[in-house]
Amino acid sequence: MTDTTSCQSPALDDASLSADEARQRMLDSVAPITHAEKVPVRNALGRILAADVIAPYDVPAHDNSAMDGYAVRFESLASDGETALSVVGSAFAGNAFSGLVGRGQAVRIMTGAVLPAGADTVVVQEVTRVTGNTVFVPAGQKQGQNTRRAGEDLARNAIALPAGKRLGPAELGLIASLGIAELSVRRRLRVAFFSTGDELASIGSPLAPGEIYDSNRYTLYGLLTRLGAEIIDLGVVPDRAEALEAALREAAEIADAIITTGGVSVGEADFIREILARLGHIGFWKLKIKPGRPMAFGRIGHAWLFGLPGNPVSVMVSYAQFALDALLRLSGVDPLPVRPLLPVAAANAIRKQPGRREYLRGRVTEVDGRWQVFTLPHQGSGILRSMSEANCLVVLSEASAGVQPGEAVDVQLFDGLY
Repeated sequence: MTDTTSCQSPALDDASLSADEARQRMLDSVAPITHAEKVPVRNALGRILAADVIAPYDVPAHDNSAMDGYAVRFESLASDGETALSVVGSAFAGNAFSGLVGRGQAVRIMTGAVLPAGADTVVVQEVTRVTGNTVFVPAGQKQGQNTRRAGEDLARNAIALPAGKRLGPAELGLIASLGIAELSVRRRLRVAFFSTGDELASIGSPLAPGEIYDSNRYTLYGLLTRLGAEIIDLGVVPDRAEALEAALREAAEIADAIITTGGVSVGEADFIREILARLGHIGFWKLKIKPGRPMAFGRIGHAWLFGLPGNPVSVMVSYAQFALDALLRLSGVDPLPVRPLLPVAAANAIRKQPGRREYLRGRVTEVDGRWQVFTLPHQGSGILRSMSEANCLVVLSEASAGVQPGEAVDVQLFDGLY
């Protein structure tokens, strides 16, 4: 299954790509997986629709009341002063009034009840007064008020949810409201991942001199679980060319995407670039960003490879800014979610040289009724604690030459990103 043809592109030279160029190159390269499966609605949370969901009937199915009150003919109401109407019955949700509302008549109606024949307007009960079987309606009502028309939410045969939609709680409720018990979704994206490095130790074992615990696989496990992927953890692979090649070959046979951490810089033990060039092809290798400059993107056989840096913060930044949307596109999500950059006043000065895009950990907070963002004091790419303390990334463009307190900066909130 592995394509052994080397297909190196001009991106393999020493020039670094901009963040926008890298992102677009990835999105232009990948295409959604095509396999689909049927699942019950209750098992569909987080899944991607493989086909449009079509409304089998109008929603709502009947004209109905949006409020508790009285269903009346608008023509019965006087333009000024009160109108006295005779109450001839009641309508409840699930128990309709079977008669006809004539001139000078009203039907007591509850929210969701079918609008009786002859009625076209609902008067809320709070504005009326009742004496015996007579209801008094004040002037100023509007024709059609407080009613919901058949099909105003969804018309029969309309697309209720399009293919490519990622299903959340609201979507499950909408599908259930249509009486649909089973639907077609894309199969889960299969993602294999592993860490590289002789210095990595597994949690639960004592550290030898020079070792560190492997945190990146646990971070990726959390990220990929939220993605909804089928996760294949290949563990820690030592810094030996033959071991890395074997791991990449295995991953390419069983997964749609491969994520590695570490091994993508230019050190003596960084073999992934060489192996990837031999087994498949490389799309790019270096980016004009901080943190996360060394990042690989390419393909081995049918699997796309995302070679993330080894530092923990760089892993999260590279995943969120580049790998995430490519993985969503592979999963079949269409359109991709929009994650807006929001302008917020900087609470402190930020130093920066023009030339690359930088992502700083920050915390948006309200101060004296205004939103401000503070950058955290420790911005090293190995300080994973800062990602837990932050609630956003401060994104500084390539052209930025630093920020003074009070200036607006772009922030990207973590909610929906991690």
